[in-house]
Amino acid sequence: MPPAPLQPRSACALAILAWASLAPQASQPLFVEAAETSGLRFTHVTGATGEYYMPEVMGAGAALFDYDGDGDLDVFLLQGGTLRGASGDAAVTSRLFRNDLRAHADGTRTLRFTDVTTSAGLAWQQYGMGAAVGDYDNDGHLDLFLTAFGPDALFRNNGDGTFTDVTARSGIDSPLWSTSAAFLDYDRDGHLDLFVAHYLDFTPADNKICRDPIGARDYCSPRAYRPVQDRLYRNEGGGRFRDVTEQAGIFRTTGAGLGVAIGDYNGDSWLDIYVANDATPNQLWINQQNGTFVDEGLLSGAAVNAAGNPEGSMGIASGDVDADGDEDIFITNIAGETFVLYENDGTGSFEDARARWGIAQSTAAFTGFGTDWIDYDHDGWLDLFIANGAVNVLESQRGDPRPFRMINQLFRNTGSRRLVETTRDAGPALSRLEISRGAAFGDVDNDGDVDIVVTNNGGPVRLLVNEAAGGRAWLQVRLEHPGNPSGFGARVGIEVAGRSTLWRRVKTDGSYLSASDVRVHVGLGDARRVDAVTVHWPDGARERWTGIVPNQVVTLRRGTGGT
Repeated sequence: MPPAPLQPRSACALAILAWASLAPQASQPLFVEAAETSGLRFTHVTGATGEYYMPEVMGAGAALFDYDGDGDLDVFLLQGGTLRGASGDAAVTSRLFRNDLRAHADGTRTLRFTDVTTSAGLAWQQYGMGAAVGDYDNDGHLDLFLTAFGPDALFRNNGDGTFTDVTARSGIDSPLWSTSAAFLDYDRDGHLDLFVAHYLDFTPADNKICRDPIGARDYCSPRAYRPVQDRLYRNEGGGRFRDVTEQAGIFRTTGAGLGVAIGDYNGDSWLDIYVANDATPNQLWINQQNGTFVDEGLLSGAAVNAAGNPEGSMGIASGDVDADGDEDIFITNIAGETFVLYENDGTGSFEDARARWGIAQSTAAFTGFGTDWIDYDHDGWLDLFIANGAVNVLESQRGDPRPFRMINQLFRNTGSRRLVETTRDAGPALSRLEISRGAAFGDVDNDGDVDIVVTNNGGPVRLLVNEAAGGRAWLQVRLEHPGNPSGFGARVGIEVAGRSTLWRRVKTDGSYLSASDVRVHVGLGDARRVDAVTVHWPDGARERWTGIVPNQVVTLRRGTGGT
């Protein structure tokens, strides 16, 4: 069999290096790197052998969740290893770090992480890819689903600081290469179901030889392999899931799935599923309210670019970036294609607005992965973070051991349908040349703003602590619900005088291979009070609370609000 030709993936590395050498960065950085000083010490292992196995360059992700219920966010990091089987090295496992945050009398905080992997029962030795977080058994403790190039795993949170591997009795079983996953209650029965994206029909035994434009060995394009089917598992209760992929209609189209986001994209109050596919059309699975889905990606305008071509899509940020009350979708792509913002008209029809929002030129030189909308400066507008790293050799780095390094990016939302790049102001924390992949978002130090955990392929984890809020007001909302205790899928609206309602969704999905804090975070600018908080619960019920004071974490319990 002749070698498979490489489908070239362009990467404008010289532009990246030129950008990094521009004007000096701001004296007061927007983010500060704190992984090493806080004890969050972890280095991802690709297990690369020189065979250019595709999984080596794709992983891995992270999860930010409060597993022990002490009020601060802990960190789970996915590890690679070797594709030739378990290494036997206990150090080469995915790791759980407990957040031992200390608050001092003067208002300052000290971040300190402790590796509790072994005592928690999470010394998982598979070639890890991604994580999804959700309370699948409705016991009030967040559980952990892990994807891999190899068997996936479901770990039940026992509520005492430990986890139990319940995969064998859960009914979740797939031999396929899994990537991103998401918990959602698609049938509104109060139990969290599970969607799992799958990438390619790749095995080391079928590894193809691909070459770059000058004839050197390089990683293959996804087009060299067959895309495979995603999976939807319905939660039957009692700790059991049932594969309903075929019955739900998910089997009808396949794609090289990498990113997954959950949202109500057509405004009918039922949760839909968006999948970012690599070099195949993206999918928008619209919930038909009867247990089935229809892929309206092409019909909606959110599947391919303006020329009708699929792009090399990886990560997803889903949220109301233009504050018009619906959920828009941002997708990271391969270098040369530019990243895309699909602007929602409220009915599930999307416009490719990347040029109008000013992100096309700024992202053309990059290959993006983990991403999300975050209001990093608390002005009430959703800003954008992107984790970047190449998957094919960059010409300017040819000869380096890891010639895929890029900087990450930060964009500020101006409030006038424009995103302005502020990467240079972010400081050294974003300007490192690394091979970033996963990104998880949440208030790690409990100071009221959103921090970022970034994973690096074959490199160290980074913790980007937010220093940009500048004293502006904020609110974090935590939901409690009798079934589906964290209110997954609920829509939260914050009403502040002088502006439209700020809508956010309760979720942990999105980004790339990663799970973020389930709490809703909103910047309030200079507002001194919140007029009201409205919650649209997953079952369609609505409640409204007033008298809520800014600059706190507020817990809203089902049945305690007004109408």
